Amino acid sequence: MGEGIDPTKMCQSLVDKVAQSRQLSAITDPDLLVLFEDWFEELEDEVLSLRREKGSLDVKTLAETLGLSQRGATFMISKLEREGRRDESC
Repeated sequence: MGEGIDPTKMCQSLVDKVAQSRQLSAITDPDLLVLFEDWFEELEDEVLSLRREKGSLDVKTLAETLGLSQRGATFMISKLEREGRRDESC
């Protein structure tokens, strides 16, 4: 056969896009957004509390302590510092 569209790949692409659309609509649910914001606020408070107790923490230790990825811990530290929410002991 010559060049053309593979119907299997086209169907899989469509299924993937529908699944992604459902995932995106789930995170726009106002109730879920409130829960996420509350959780995120608590996480920020935990980071600040840990930094007050233990002083400056490296990203790896913070990630392990809070059960975050290192990328997530780096994001939290950067966000708090950008917002000026850095404790004196940090």
